[in-house]
Amino acid sequence: MSRIEIPTREAAPAASQPLLDAVEKSLGSIPNLFRLIALSPAALEGYLGQHGALSKALDVKTRERIALAVAQINGCDYCLSAHSYLGLNLAKIDADEIALNRNGQSGDPKANAAVAFAAKVARERGRVSNVDIAELRGAGFDDGQIVEIVALVAENVFTNFLNNVAETEIDFPVVTAAELRIAA
Repeated sequence: MSRIEIPTREAAPAASQPLLDAVEKSLGSIPNLFRLIALSPAALEGYLGQHGALSKALDVKTRERIALAVAQINGCDYCLSAHSYLGLNLAKIDADEIALNRNGQSGDPKANAAVAFAAKVARERGRVSNVDIAELRGAGFDDGQIVEIVALVAENVFTNFLNNVAETEIDFPVVTAAELRIAA
């Protein structure tokens, strides 16, 4: 049971209800995360705006890989469950790659640079080195994409922290941070 009561769509604040309707239209359901955020119409509007904008950043596989790495670092079982499901079913990432991503790595060299950088940003709270930036550029990322990677880390930190605070009931196949298979 969640520590913060997650409202039904009907019990959510009136200002959040049209936003939740848009989520349901887009996803076919309203995951607990969105109903939790809906307790604050301002937070839901801000999150959906950022999420919508960042859905145009990089590619879906890289976005999911980053989400998995950040969720693992923050120990967010809700987000690990959601992004493992989305990684497998939406981004078509296989289970071995998901394990690598949770370790801040990827089997794809360019994606590995992005995921490793995102993991370092999350672990070090943005305090990366000139070498880290140079390695990312060397892998083919431009400065705009570096900004996008940091923005994706920040978006995921928000949902990780909120779900950890609320202990949001997981409504995806359950994956836990403690189950991490260490990549070779």
